Amino acid sequence: MAEKATAPRHIAIIMDGNGRWAKKRMLPRSAGHKAGLDTFVDISDACNDMGIEYLTVYAFSTENWNRSPEEVSALMELMSRGIVKYEPEMVKRNVKLKLLGDLDRFEPVYREALLGVEERLSVNTGMTLCICLSYGGRQEIVHAVNKLLKEGKTEITAEDISNSLYSAGVPDPDLVIRTSGECRISNFLLWQSAYAEYYFTDVLWPDFDKKELVKAIESYSKRERRYGR
Repeated sequence: MAEKATAPRHIAIIMDGNGRWAKKRMLPRSAGHKAGLDTFVDISDACNDMGIEYLTVYAFSTENWNRSPEEVSALMELMSRGIVKYEPEMVKRNVKLKLLGDLDRFEPVYREALLGVEERLSVNTGMTLCICLSYGGRQEIVHAVNKLLKEGKTEITAEDISNSLYSAGVPDPDLVIRTSGECRISNFLLWQSAYAEYYFTDVLWPDFDKKELVKAIESYSKRERRYGR
């Protein structure tokens, strides 16, 4: 029997379109990433204000390492500085931070800055903000299985895998949003989003505001969730 969707407990977002946003304005890609960071902060605050319990954003994928060294370095610095700068507001809003991905690939200065913020916010009890950095869904599943094998598991269950993912302890997303007109999941939360509802919009990420977020949630609320039934 289908269930009428209620307000999503967990929203996940593929933040896409920074480069195209900058190109349309004849600006460098870095300007698009800066605008995208500002939007991330605004949407995080909006979700918090709306009572969303969990927000997960796709900030940097494992495939993004293939971009030019200059762009990767700029992104690393922008993300680490941006999150450190956002920390006081997250403290004020009682936001808990969870970093998902292979942070070992980050330069030590950036990794330590990010992990420091995560640790300091671990005592908070409000919305959990999950940021996917150096993240890939397939790699996450492989990492989980290898972790279980090292622990001596000889028969692995779905529950075992869920409990060994980077996102262990975080409920599966109810709604996955992708901006910029692309209609694919790009290796994002492959295991967790098995029964998520998807919402695609042509709006480029830097232009995605609270009004657009409300439209996505309203679309979700009109759906029936069947979970294969």
